[in-house]
Amino acid sequence: MRVLLTGASSLLGSQVVRQLTARGDHVSTLQRRPTDVAAELGLTEHLGDINDAALVAEAVEGVDSVIHLAARVGVVGSREQFFQTNVVGTRTLLAAARAAGVSRFVFVSSPSVAHTGEALAGNGAEPAYPRHAKGQYSRSKALAEVEVLAADAPGFATIAVRPHLVWGPGDTQLVGRIVDRAKTGRLGLVSGGRALIDTTYIDNAADALVAAVDHIDAGHGRAFIVSNGQPRTVEEMIERICAAAGVPGPSLTVPQPVAWAGGAVAEAAWRLARRTDDPPMTRFLAGQLGTAHWFDLRETERVLQWRPRVDLDEGFERLSSYYATHP
Repeated sequence: MRVLLTGASSLLGSQVVRQLTARGDHVSTLQRRPTDVAAELGLTEHLGDINDAALVAEAVEGVDSVIHLAARVGVVGSREQFFQTNVVGTRTLLAAARAAGVSRFVFVSSPSVAHTGEALAGNGAEPAYPRHAKGQYSRSKALAEVEVLAADAPGFATIAVRPHLVWGPGDTQLVGRIVDRAKTGRLGLVSGGRALIDTTYIDNAADALVAAVDHIDAGHGRAFIVSNGQPRTVEEMIERICAAAGVPGPSLTVPQPVAWAGGAVAEAAWRLARRTDDPPMTRFLAGQLGTAHWFDLRETERVLQWRPRVDLDEGFERLSSYYATHP
């Protein structure tokens, strides 16, 4: 296939590029800056903003499949900033893809688009709730997912894949932030870290996106949850990440209401200071760390003909090996 992938600079994006290229697909990428993976594999890169209609039209020319992973993430930023990148940018790409005759459009979403704050225990891919999703990121991704699935039509199949908490060697988001805080003694747990959560090892998430391209005819117009299917407590996951990196584990715990209140204060302080980095705690993060969220993968496995091939134990072994060579 001829595949355009947006957001190749991310850990997940680079892994998907490698897997597609390894099996013989012709891959090009679209993101703001040059990437190591494109340089290594000799890929065509389209550099610029996802809202640049001319650039996007050029990128989708001659392409039959699009994997749209580029997004504004995190918690810092205005509603308009998240909306412009995650919603308007997706609209721009959708319109260009349809006009260019692209037949398959895979949208990388998030389980947070259907998370209203209540515990998720064994849920499937519930409908996205833009009005009730928590935080600007989740709301903007929910809006974009709704529009992507609504665009599904004969000759233009669309699908949404929601990987949950992707991690692995080289991850600077989940793993990197945990390790950085542990090194400075600022790593804590919310409500003892007792909440049961799913996560997704990087290879499994990439496999799922490739499977979505391959089996989109069976699942078009729908959303699918992706995880390792191995729920563990927040405490266990954080402690095992710390052990793999050779840093101290969590040193304190706070009740969820206290963490939520602290997150509200931190968000306000960050807005006043006009800081662009993420605060150490937010209301959304407090909710995620103190609330169960694990999922039923049976429909994903059946429709996409996908199963996670790297279990948690092997994933942590790989993470340990990575830190042994990248101290």
